[in-house]
Amino acid sequence: MKLKLKNPLIFFDLETTGIDVANDRIVEISYLKIYPNGDEESKTMKVNPTVPIPAKVTAIHGITDEDVKDAPKFSEIAKTLGKVFEGCDFAGYNSNKFDLPLLAEEFLRVGADIDLKKRKFVDIQVIFHKKEQRTLSAAYKFYCDKDLQNAHTAEADTRATYEVLMAQLDRYDDLPNDIDELSKFSSHNRNADFLGRIIYDEEGNEVFNFGKYKGQRVVDVLKKDQGYYGWMMNGQFPLHTKNVLTAIKLRSAFGKE
Repeated sequence: MKLKLKNPLIFFDLETTGIDVANDRIVEISYLKIYPNGDEESKTMKVNPTVPIPAKVTAIHGITDEDVKDAPKFSEIAKTLGKVFEGCDFAGYNSNKFDLPLLAEEFLRVGADIDLKKRKFVDIQVIFHKKEQRTLSAAYKFYCDKDLQNAHTAEADTRATYEVLMAQLDRYDDLPNDIDELSKFSSHNRNADFLGRIIYDEEGNEVFNFGKYKGQRVVDVLKKDQGYYGWMMNGQFPLHTKNVLTAIKLRSAFGKE
């Protein structure tokens, strides 16, 4: 089966220094770009995170400080990646909760003018969990009848993710071969920020999705608890979450709410 694409689709996977979107860094990125005509373009590159890679993390993906000491920093590849990603939609495994928020954070950190929120995102893990409830290795075995070699390497996981989506489309007649619809199906919420700390309710209002104000409109909370904005801005939240919160606050302050 061939993917029906309006835009090029980027399958990608990150290896990082940890799982904290606000503070951890990319050490390897691999992408597979699928064009609407079926052509493919792929690349894997190491990235110098500028911070030490914890031993417990190296034990998972096998990348050491020595491996990345001469690699380019993200700031040095951001412009090139931005050009590769321009006009593309994205797909990954658990990408909506981790890879995309962390990638967006890296772009924001270096001041790159790239608005990923304008793109569509397909999370193959969500499709898998809604259909079968398994892991990537199990998904690969279940859908493709193959053992995933070199799991937890960005390149192997990226290729496997692409193959799993193709097999999912073949397997499920009710799964639409359309990136817009796949993006909707593979999302649990309509996120206002990448990490989903702020989401949209059924009326399109931004509401908090965590903490004591979960489910309450952001504009209402900022009016009744004026210190909450400062607490979030000084807290360990991703830059993108803080940017979204600030935009809501400014919009409300200027009477556009």
